[in-house]
Amino acid sequence: MTFSICVRESYEDESGAEQTRYGVAVTTRLAGVGTLCPFANEHGAVATQSLVNVDLGRKGVEYLADGLAVDDALSALLAADEGKPSRQLHGVDGDGTFAFSGEECGEWFGHLEREGLTVAGNLLTGEAVIEATADAFEAADPDTPLPERLIDALEAGHEEGGDKRTDLEIQSAALRVTTTEDREMEPYDEDLRVDATRTPIADLRETYERAGESFAAAVAKYEDEYEADSLDDDGE
Repeated sequence: MTFSICVRESYEDESGAEQTRYGVAVTTRLAGVGTLCPFANEHGAVATQSLVNVDLGRKGVEYLADGLAVDDALSALLAADEGKPSRQLHGVDGDGTFAFSGEECGEWFGHLEREGLTVAGNLLTGEAVIEATADAFEAADPDTPLPERLIDALEAGHEEGGDKRTDLEIQSAALRVTTTEDREMEPYDEDLRVDATRTPIADLRETYERAGESFAAAVAKYEDEYEADSLDDDGE
């Protein structure tokens, strides 16, 4: 797989309570990356790539939900994985970060950790790809919705060179965003995948925009039903 970013950020909800939001996004020059690489829940975000072991991502977020720190959770999973030299695994939780790249990943490969984010990639044109991805995310306006900032970060890495396998035309991209906030409705634009395309970043952006339009239209059309359902749930 190619390159991905995991992030954590704090924010205040409408009631003024402190919440934590997590995000993960990925793109590659293969199809269907969204089913393999990005994992997230209300406890953190994890990406598994290179010679992919999906269980590292799936169990990683499960371990975070069980209360393990991201460093302990992902280190333990790698220690039990015979394919560790060919893996890349990274992620964030509420307090820390973790990133690992095995020595048998495809060149160029590597990772970085910064405050509240990790980026990793393999089979890239060079280190500048992951640096551009991280720099773009950190430079973004924090008031911009997180899915949009994740797409912008992928775009920056892609423009820097991205995956070097230019002979592979069919590509994919995906993102997931989660939060500790208990929301009445989950928006449609926080779990998106583009599974097979020649323009993964542009298509992911278009999918994000259309999902937002769909959510706004649904809320407007069914607002009365949503309000009635909420009252029923409250026992009123």
